[in-house]
Amino acid sequence: MNTNRVKQIVLLSSLFMIIGCNDSNGNGKSNSGDYSQSNYQTESMPSTVSTAISSNKSELTQDLKDSITYMYNEEKLAKEIYLNVYKKQPLQQLYNIASKSEIKHEEAVNDLAVKYDLNITLYPDTDIPYDKKSLDSYGNGRYPVVAVQELYDMLYDKGIQSKKDALEVGCMVEVTDINDLDKYIDQATTSNASDVLDVFNFLRNGSYKHYWAFDKGLKNMGISDGCCSLGTKYCHNEYPQN
Repeated sequence: MNTNRVKQIVLLSSLFMIIGCNDSNGNGKSNSGDYSQSNYQTESMPSTVSTAISSNKSELTQDLKDSITYMYNEEKLAKEIYLNVYKKQPLQQLYNIASKSEIKHEEAVNDLAVKYDLNITLYPDTDIPYDKKSLDSYGNGRYPVVAVQELYDMLYDKGIQSKKDALEVGCMVEVTDINDLDKYIDQATTSNASDVLDVFNFLRNGSYKHYWAFDKGLKNMGISDGCCSLGTKYCHNEYPQN
């Protein structure tokens, strides 16, 4: 096959990929008629996180090591619950937040685990060494942390029922993340673990954005109270908004 022919095939393949990614049939990654497209943009890894990962190690308490493990599993849950519920309730918002943000959050905590050589399949009493093979063996929707597994199962059963339920699951996930991060940020502050603190603040800032995105989604469906319709536990008008 000559060089020009190869170039033509590569060009055509690229064009088909672009067309496919912009398909708005509900199965692709774009839907110009969905409010979520204008409400959420791809999240990049901030320089503070990259610097935190490459900085000198802090002295971590056992509690803080366990918190890193727990948050990795919780961020994995957020990504997977949104993608798996999306298959049943194709709200583009679920796909956007999972693929453009939660994947970055999971990566950031994983980078912390690599930095400290933590086996994040072990909880509680997180120990060394980091073990990617064991980590990958859990697969989609499976978690070594019992509480996270139970949470995933409950959220999935709810989220697949309707689009309203799917958005409510988003509110529930983000409030849960923020509540846990509030505790873990206090731990990192007390331990003077500035690198862990920077990563956890990155996660929490993202969760604030996601909460308001799901709140807006519910309001666009006619649920005037948004996430607050779930009750006081999930009603957080004090969360910062961009």
